Amino acid sequence: MAFSVNTNTGAMAALQSLNATNKGLEQVQSRINTGLKVSSTKDDSASYTIAQTLRGDQGGLQAVGASLSRAKSVTDVAVAGAESISDIVNQMKQKAQQASDGGIDTESRTAINKDFEALREQIKTIVDSSTFNGTNLLKASGGTVTALQSLSDTDSNSGTYTPDSLSVDNLELDLGRSGGTFEKLTTTSKIDTAALAKTMVNDLGDIAKNLNAKLSTLGAASRKIDAQASYTSKLSDVVEGGIGNLVDADMAKESARLQGLQVKQQLGVQALSIANQAPQTITSLFR
Repeated sequence: MAFSVNTNTGAMAALQSLNATNKGLEQVQSRINTGLKVSSTKDDSASYTIAQTLRGDQGGLQAVGASLSRAKSVTDVAVAGAESISDIVNQMKQKAQQASDGGIDTESRTAINKDFEALREQIKTIVDSSTFNGTNLLKASGGTVTALQSLSDTDSNSGTYTPDSLSVDNLELDLGRSGGTFEKLTTTSKIDTAALAKTMVNDLGDIAKNLNAKLSTLGAASRKIDAQASYTSKLSDVVEGGIGNLVDADMAKESARLQGLQVKQQLGVQALSIANQAPQTITSLFR
């Protein structure tokens, strides 16, 4: 064994070991502070880039979820309004049937007609007020609903992103609208005579059938939105779990590793101190 005051290999080895321990401590402390085992591309480039891609997808899913929530709200308002109108149509048909009885007196028919007109105005009020976020699916001029359905590009060859979307058509329940459900029920319709009442009974029967068909279509659209929103929420959770599997730190393991490294650091400091004292033994050779 050579004794040298210029080169202390033991101290160098102890220092290298201590530096490695300190580096491990810094890494563990970073993981504990951030909760991430991969917080930068310097930690693990492959995992980091995959996680970044997934984070982008998750942001897109959040946009899809928000769009579906908006569409659901608009559709729910329309469903509530259309169902109320359906109930009113049934009441109006009952009033028309009463007024069609040739045996009732004029005063009774007049009273029934007033009730009929009040119900008619109620339909107009419901149609005008069934608005959410500027969209009214019951009023012809109220627009339609279009919402993001997924992150898919329906025309990937075009070079322009064309998102996968769903739409809900306008029901056009305006009174007296040509070609609409209430074409035969105008803002001036009355049943103040038996003849008008009889005609109105038939007209309201047709209106009820058409309205039921539109209610069925609207209900199907609402269920589709609910199903898609539920799927999007679950998919977002799965993506979030995938990101966690890639980059999240196991805090139990990091805690155990921290304790081990702290003990190792203390021992390393002691080993370095001992190694630094070794050259002092050389002085005994010159006594």
